[in-house]
Amino acid sequence: MNFQSTNPIDGDVKIVRATCTLDCGGRCPLRLYVKNNRIIRVEGDDAEEPEQLRTCLRCRAYRQMVHHPERLLYPQKRIGAKGTGEFERISWDEAYQILAGELTRVKETYGNEGILLATGGGYLGSLHNGGNAAARLLAQFGGFVTHYGNLSSEGAVWASLTQYGSVMVGNSREDLLNSKMIILWGWDPARMISGTNTMYHLIKAKENGAKIIAIDPRYHDTAATLADKWIPIRPGTDTAVMVAMANVMIKENLHDQAFLDRYTVGFDKFKAYVLGQEDGVDKTPSWAAEISGVDAAAIEDLAREYATTEPVALMDCQGPARSAMGEQYNRCAATLCAMTGNVGRSGGSAGGGLMGIPVGHMFRMSSIPPGKNPFELDGPRVKGTLDIRLRVVKRIHVNKIFDAILRGKAGGSPADIKMAWSMCNNYLNQTGNSNKAAKALHKLEFFCVNELFMTAQARYADLVLPVTSAAERSDLTMPWPSGPYFAFVNRALEPLGECKSDLDIASELAEHLGIKDFNPHTEEEWLKMLVELNPEYQKHIKGYHEFKKDGIHRIKLPKPIVAFQEQIEDPENHPFDTPSGKIEIYSQRVADLNNPLCPPIPKYMSTPEDRNDPLIEQYPLQLLTPHAKNRVHSELYNVEWLREVEAHRAWINPIDADPRGVGDGDEIYVFNDRGKVAIPAWVTERIIPGVICIFEGAWYAPDENGIDRGACANTLTNDAYSDGGAAVMNSSLVQVQRA
Repeated sequence: MNFQSTNPIDGDVKIVRATCTLDCGGRCPLRLYVKNNRIIRVEGDDAEEPEQLRTCLRCRAYRQMVHHPERLLYPQKRIGAKGTGEFERISWDEAYQILAGELTRVKETYGNEGILLATGGGYLGSLHNGGNAAARLLAQFGGFVTHYGNLSSEGAVWASLTQYGSVMVGNSREDLLNSKMIILWGWDPARMISGTNTMYHLIKAKENGAKIIAIDPRYHDTAATLADKWIPIRPGTDTAVMVAMANVMIKENLHDQAFLDRYTVGFDKFKAYVLGQEDGVDKTPSWAAEISGVDAAAIEDLAREYATTEPVALMDCQGPARSAMGEQYNRCAATLCAMTGNVGRSGGSAGGGLMGIPVGHMFRMSSIPPGKNPFELDGPRVKGTLDIRLRVVKRIHVNKIFDAILRGKAGGSPADIKMAWSMCNNYLNQTGNSNKAAKALHKLEFFCVNELFMTAQARYADLVLPVTSAAERSDLTMPWPSGPYFAFVNRALEPLGECKSDLDIASELAEHLGIKDFNPHTEEEWLKMLVELNPEYQKHIKGYHEFKKDGIHRIKLPKPIVAFQEQIEDPENHPFDTPSGKIEIYSQRVADLNNPLCPPIPKYMSTPEDRNDPLIEQYPLQLLTPHAKNRVHSELYNVEWLREVEAHRAWINPIDADPRGVGDGDEIYVFNDRGKVAIPAWVTERIIPGVICIFEGAWYAPDENGIDRGACANTLTNDAYSDGGAAVMNSSLVQVQRA
């Protein structure tokens, strides 16, 4: 074992330069103090300002997760009813025999389309391990069914690819110091991170004189810390306010027509919609005020200030994009950025929700051209043909996995799924409609889960395989929201108990399936090849061994990265990667779909389970399900240190609490037709009336009456998605009563 170490305490203690790989995307450098194969201390990055990457409280509790008393350390098979969590320890040989036997049985009985591989980010934000090895194995075994899309960002991906032809729509975070104003629209980076040093740079920008405006139904932690102004807004109405801002800019001639003429197509069609020439409805601030609850004068003031301040970073994050019309929110934000000439401009922004930069980013490009019929594999500027084909061959939207299991081909699924193998995810907990998910897992003939803990989903498994944490293997990783850096995950510990990496599990299972030479390389050989052969690493990293020793390679930028700066400065030689070569406010690819729920220009439209739905008479509160600050989705939920930081509770305004007889701290039931959760109430004016907030990620735990005592937010959410692919986690109506 090759520790990267110094010797600060005594001869038995080593310091290992590792990296956090939790799925917040930050990828923070860690220094793990190790003694007797146990982490005894965690420290963060020791670089000097401004390069230091500051770890959050999740990283500080890292050893509590790795050495948690409930870690799964041995293979187990189910002996009780599904969902009860009753298992017994077995050997790895027996576990492989069971899994290989079930794979073979299902293949021979139903064909390979009866096998579902479910993977995700989960415990494994790295490049080498995880679902890739299992996918390669099952491909050699004859094939499998899997899923596409991203619960967090599919709407934003679709919008960015439609508008810009790229998902790399972000400026590097230090460019915020060049902004005169920053609009945090649906974004609370104090909780959900979205780049390790985002809050640091926002604080520096404020110290530098930038005005910060927060637009959200909640007076969230970032607003409380940084905002000069909070504009409360009803969920799902953000696009209406943006359209009304465009209305003000157009009527008062505040928009940058020269920029629009040179760099965009279709603004005239958007303008016709905004002014009501298309449908007879003038989208004025008064129109938007009635929809959104935002005062018309506040909309006018925001529009004028945004249009006349130079430059402005409109940061439209993915919270409102996880809704029944989420992609319209991100497309409209990008359109406002173009109307004000802030695209490609230092201190400005391109919108689009994703905020990623093309250096040291884990996901460089989505392969699915928006608005393009996936079977139509020709045409200008269409990339990723192989991936497009894969997407439509036996793939299921990630928020419809369990619906597909229940309904099969008869319900429109590409396959009748009989067994599933899951790793790096807790989808029962994290996709919509957890009660439906539990029914689906009961229906499966066989279910295998690779896991660190007996999660809500693992309790429904027939076979549970214990996996290593990132501290128990070496790997490579990159941040996905910001960068710019590459990180090496140096192994700090020998695997605890009998834990194995996902790659080792796939490799050893291959032998039981009769697949030869599946894994011809050692861990070290794989990592060295990945660094030396990957073009992204080749461009920046000169030496593998130095990279491993340092644990991180920081990219020194001569100036901040600005999305689409080349396209704006030299459009003839650097066109946008769209069919027109310009920013597509109107998309012909989308128009060709001829889908009224997927319009070619960004529009506000009413959706199921918004305030206009007649269902609001029965369920009068809108549910928000944002990220918690003391876990990463459902990861770290069982770490006591972090649970002490903030109790899991529901935010509710006194105007909604008082008529229901609900006091602060009272246990309440939050319910709709999909389920019921029990949770303490936090009565607070930090959330607007008509809205309730339950942070996502708490573990689903239904009692004998079906009441979810864990208060998983997705017990209440829908397993649907918009026509742009956005999972609708923030489009749910509920009722509340005192328990």
